[in-house]
Order: sequence, then C-alpha cells, then structure tokens
Amino acid sequence: MATDYDAPRRNEADELGEDSLEELKARRAEAQSASVDVDETDFNENLELPGADLSGEELTVRVLPKQEDEFTCSRCFLVQHRTRLASTRGDQLLCRDCA
Repeated sequence: MATDYDAPRRNEADELGEDSLEELKARRAEAQSASVDVDETDFNENLELPGADLSGEELTVRVLPKQEDEFTCSRCFLVQHRTRLASTRGDQLLCRDCA
C-alpha cells in the first residue's frame, strides 16, 4: 500500500475531537481507575534506615579459598590476581594500588 507523505497525519488527539462527551467521560474514568492508591503506612514498613539494627539477620555467602593464581597484598591485605602483582620485596608481595 502506498503512503502519501504529503497528506495531513491523524493521531489520537484528532480522533478524540470527534468523540461524544459521554465517550470522553468514560475514557477519563477508565484512565483514573487504572492508577494505584498507595497507602503511606505500607510504604514505611519496608523502609530501612541507615544504622538500623541488623544483628538478627544472617548472611549466606560462599567463601572460596585463595586460588593458585592469586596472592595476598602485604600492605592492604586484599587477595589479588597475579596480573595485579607490582613488586616483591623479599617475601612481601605488593599489588599495583599499594606499590
């Protein structure tokens, strides 16, 4: 089907001008009923404040031992990959950030 690009385009706003007053009221009522009424008390129950007591919470984390291609920096004590090794001073290994 060929499209005439010079013809004026019609959109929903143009079509709404031809609708009756009752149809417009019905559409308006439908649009307003779709909004969700949020209760403020429900929102506040899920809110966590910084510094809240989390002593009753339990975290489950899988800890892996140091791998063959990793080292522990002797200054920052972080486990780093061997590609991050900057220098060795005796038995002390330093990462790029600490060197």
